[in-house]
Amino acid sequence: PDSIISIGNSAFYDCTRLISVTIPDSVTSIGGGAFSGCTSLTSIEVSDNNENYSSFDGVLFNKDKSELITYPAGKADSEYAIPNSVTSIGSYAFCGCTSLTSVEIPDGVTSIGDRAFSLCTSLTSVEIPYGVTSIGEVTFSNCRSLASITIPDSVTSIGEFAFLSCTILTSVTIPNSVTTIGGYAFYDNPLTSVTIGNGIQ
Repeated sequence: PDSIISIGNSAFYDCTRLISVTIPDSVTSIGGGAFSGCTSLTSIEVSDNNENYSSFDGVLFNKDKSELITYPAGKADSEYAIPNSVTSIGSYAFCGCTSLTSVEIPDGVTSIGDRAFSLCTSLTSVEIPYGVTSIGEVTFSNCRSLASITIPDSVTSIGEFAFLSCTILTSVTIPNSVTTIGGYAFYDNPLTSVTIGNGIQ
């Protein structure tokens, strides 16, 4: 309703039968993972008069579409090209999107939030563009179809559990730019080849 100005962290977490959400112009704040686990959610629509948020094709963005906040987990598309206006992928943005096999990330993206692609179990490959400086915690965990990952030499840190349980990931090359790798970053992966750059501290 129009009386709502804030939607908290994990507000609708695991509402598995929720299929659509309409956000009024009164909302000024949406917390992290607000729609995480909503496996039937196909559309998030935002009032045109909202000054802080917007939507396009059911996907939630900030007003100027520089941040992708939530891609609904119930959308049936297998491929998605993130708009070129986006520079930041929010925490939990694609979490649990089990239908996606491919996500095209534009060159302008510099930030990828924690758990952004966690539980994308059909995702087969991701090319992280040059300009991204860190891979957050649990970012690609449980991407069980992820066969390859390209880490550009703009990345300086890889967070804890970043690639946890990517169960067919056999090879990884960590560039010279990376100085820190968090605990359990590649835990439960059948790695047969690892190349670590000379920047690791």
